[in-house]
Amino acid sequence: MDLQAKVNNRNVIFLVIVTALGYFVDIYDLVLFSVVRVQSLTEIGVSPENMRSDGFLIINSQMFGLLLGGILWGILGDKLGRIKVLFGSILLYSLANIANGFVTSVNSYAIIRFIAGIGLAGELGAGITLVAETMDKEKRGYGTMIFGAIGLLGAAVAATVASKYTWQTSYFVGGGMGLVLLLLRVGTFESGMFKHAAKTDISKGNILMLFNNKKRFLKYLYCILIGIPLWFVVGILVTLAPEFGKALGATEPLKAGTGIMFTYFGIAIGDVVTGLLAQVLKSRRKTVFIFHLLSVVSVVIYLTSFGLNSSSFIWICLFMGFSVGYWATFVTIASEQFGTNIRATVTTTAPNFVRGALIPITFVFEFFTQKYGLIAAGYIVMGILTIIAVFGLSQLKESFNKDLDYLEE
Repeated sequence: MDLQAKVNNRNVIFLVIVTALGYFVDIYDLVLFSVVRVQSLTEIGVSPENMRSDGFLIINSQMFGLLLGGILWGILGDKLGRIKVLFGSILLYSLANIANGFVTSVNSYAIIRFIAGIGLAGELGAGITLVAETMDKEKRGYGTMIFGAIGLLGAAVAATVASKYTWQTSYFVGGGMGLVLLLLRVGTFESGMFKHAAKTDISKGNILMLFNNKKRFLKYLYCILIGIPLWFVVGILVTLAPEFGKALGATEPLKAGTGIMFTYFGIAIGDVVTGLLAQVLKSRRKTVFIFHLLSVVSVVIYLTSFGLNSSSFIWICLFMGFSVGYWATFVTIASEQFGTNIRATVTTTAPNFVRGALIPITFVFEFFTQKYGLIAAGYIVMGILTIIAVFGLSQLKESFNKDLDYLEE
């Protein structure tokens, strides 16, 4: 290997690590509310009977911010470049999280989480797009695997920090890590594919391209559908662990923070395994299908674990997290389905629409909970979402080893 090739490899490795660390901070901040929900809402005066409804208001505000931010950063990523999005998004959500440590009411909490959500929306899509476009097509699965595994450990750190410090300090730590990371970003470089596309006159970052062509729209929709069971597991089944613990007759109170931490440990492990399995099978579609089936098994185990204790809860969360550990692979699939001129738009909006889907999912879950109870609602909603996801997956073409250097007309 000549000197220039070694330098290029070193630069690519540095890029993967720095983008992964950005996702690490992103996930830390993204799940922090779920971890500190009970503690923070109690301290600002929310009554136990309003804990769930006010919590849903705040998490849905964050998710709505993710929806809008996904569109904003996706378009900017295709128009101005992937690197600029990585800088802008992390600056916004870092400042928002510092501000979050000063909230004193539910409304101010919801507003700050909305702003943070806008910032959090840019990191994942821009990072995956940059890694996918920079690495060799035969190896990019490994790059996105490392990206996802390192990033998802941010949830474990969020739970650890929250267990040792106040909820305000936990938000300050997240904001501080983001600002420090900005210094590391100085050494990163832009995607060559983006630079090439920038020289052409073809439309870039035009989100309407995803809706003005039926075939392209359906492909985009299917990309979104394959990821929605994951956020039901994390956003409802684990976040509402205290409530599910009571319904299951747990021998001791279940802590959402602990559940989140071990669920994300499982997701990080799952991301590594799905990345490796996709390389072995040479198919991302088959890999995600296998994990969809595993996720159903894990949820059934959770919802039938009557009389569980903290120890068994941890193992169940670890397994549930592992079974939905196809997040980075799902985002990579979305990235590989579209041309360079709208790739960042797709890769940034798709996962954020999946996250944002938690908003209607919470309403559907609440509807079934009122009619049939918490446990039955968990079965029903997970079943519906898995059927939808598997259908979406079946409609997509395999993208493993696909050449990404092309433009959408």
